[in-house]
Amino acid sequence: MLTVEGLTLHYGHSQILHGVNLTAVTGEVTCLMGTNGVGKTSLIRAISGRHPRSGGTVTLDGESLGVLPAHALAHKGVALVPQGREIFPLLTVRENLETGFSCLPRGERRVPEEMFELFPVLKEMQHRRGGDLSGGQQQQLAIARALITRPKVLLMDEPTEGIQPNIIQMIGDVIRTLRDEGRMAIVLVEQYFDFAYALADRFTVLRRGEVIMDGRKADIGREALLAKVSV
Repeated sequence: MLTVEGLTLHYGHSQILHGVNLTAVTGEVTCLMGTNGVGKTSLIRAISGRHPRSGGTVTLDGESLGVLPAHALAHKGVALVPQGREIFPLLTVRENLETGFSCLPRGERRVPEEMFELFPVLKEMQHRRGGDLSGGQQQQLAIARALITRPKVLLMDEPTEGIQPNIIQMIGDVIRTLRDEGRMAIVLVEQYFDFAYALADRFTVLRRGEVIMDGRKADIGREALLAKVSV
């Protein structure tokens, strides 16, 4: 579904990513791992169009995406749940969800009931302002907002960061449900090892902006992976 080949990225004169390859398949979770500062968020930002890449190709469903801005990639089917959530604090929960309508044909602009089945708290709080929600509730809102666009690829950047354990478990259940439905490829950036290992089908590990390990969970093994992602 999503293929990244030879991706490079610079911030000013500093090169952050060095020829990164990554594959994400429909109906699977690809987990991007590594210690802080290795380029995980930079890679997600490059794939989503948040930061222009310096080189390399990104292909979705066999179509080369070129160097497109974020809104154009959203229309192509690339959805991002950013680190820090970035919900609109002064808009209501429902209004936050409705911001995803811009990627849909006019006749399909609705919040499906299944969204509230995945995240019941959002139905209860749909008329509350986003800024009044707890961190865990905002994370659920950020994921739901991305799903409204009906993505082919869902990019999730540290969805468990600063979230209470019961919500982490619920988010894990949602990711499993989305994977098992087989409608999208999921790329998960995650530092919480046990959470990532339980969910992922494939791992890509970065160190200093380069891929140092890539493969399916069954082929890598827990201990080998843990050794690569430990400081």
